[in-house]
Amino acid sequence: MQRIPPPTAHPKVTPATPELGRVTRPFNFSAGPATMPLAVLERAAADMRNWHDADGKPSGMGVMEMSHRGKAFGSIIERAEAGLRRLLAIPDAFHILFMQGGGLAQNAIVPLNLCGPASGKPVVDFVLTGTWSHKSWQEAAKYSAPHIAASAQASGFQHFPDPASWQLSAGAQYVHICSNETIHGVEFQTLPDLRALGSNAPLVVDFSSHVASRTVDWSRVGLAFAGAQKNLGPAGLTLVVVRDDLLGTALDICPSAFQFKNIAAHASLFNTPPTFGIYMAGLVFDWLEQQGGIAHIEACNIEKAALLYQTIDASDLYFNPVDPACRSRMNVPFFLREPALEAAFLHGAEQAGLLQLKGHKSVGGLRASIYNAMPLEGVQALVAFMRSFERTRA
Repeated sequence: MQRIPPPTAHPKVTPATPELGRVTRPFNFSAGPATMPLAVLERAAADMRNWHDADGKPSGMGVMEMSHRGKAFGSIIERAEAGLRRLLAIPDAFHILFMQGGGLAQNAIVPLNLCGPASGKPVVDFVLTGTWSHKSWQEAAKYSAPHIAASAQASGFQHFPDPASWQLSAGAQYVHICSNETIHGVEFQTLPDLRALGSNAPLVVDFSSHVASRTVDWSRVGLAFAGAQKNLGPAGLTLVVVRDDLLGTALDICPSAFQFKNIAAHASLFNTPPTFGIYMAGLVFDWLEQQGGIAHIEACNIEKAALLYQTIDASDLYFNPVDPACRSRMNVPFFLREPALEAAFLHGAEQAGLLQLKGHKSVGGLRASIYNAMPLEGVQALVAFMRSFERTRA
């Protein structure tokens, strides 16, 4: 029998120092799966073979080996849910669900849950602001009658349509928005107030790429969902925050494993959940609280984004076409006025330890994703490289 080593002191989830980050790891600007806090990775590595509880007591097994119905994992998922509720100030009227499938699967799971129980296909309003809201609209057509209430496609998705101009449907089942579009780099700075726009429909928000990066006005939200792989943890975990009154409106064809009501009733344990992803997300929630919570991380995100956008706007080589009023703090696409230099830029950046800066294939150019776990030092290193690259090409 393999011997389990004696337990060691359980490392606290604390931020890595800038010096450690520079020495041991490059800066990863991937849009997702994305960089994670080094302290979280170190904690997970220490727990890999022998998880310790909050009191430092060893379990004798890793999280990936645990029964999802056992006491040990029960403490992990309860802690993760409580941590997220505190961080995002989620009211008691909302359920927190941990699911599989990613944000893309929610494009089907959400209408399956919200478009019943009456027969026929109810109207659902969509605001098209980029690739991901467009995919949501297309998928929803299988289960509803999707109506485009507003679209920024004519502008190349470089701004958001003014909510006052939205053509919302009377009696819509819900209104769907993507509050941050990773590919086009646009972000809602304030969630729309549908009641002020004359709609009683619940607002459904895909906040995958900026979840936990800023505060949320839950009084304006009926349901929000997010893939974990950008700001919460590893790929494979999906977060759904859904209001109580929306749990009993599933279509008959909705699989039982995808019914929000079932999942809520079983505390996300109706089927085997993504256990390791939940554990990792819980560590990220702990890390965020230790940084000072959402208010602090939002201030950091504002500082990082301002530095990068100021550098781009002051440059003769780089440019960002997005309306400044809706620029994303998380995903910053930018382009070279001399596109032929792009390969040299990416090669030089990689040599400098700045990774995953190539833009999405559908739009080209470059993109820096600067999620919560990207330290200010990473953005400073990118800005220093950008300025140096521009000087050498002058």
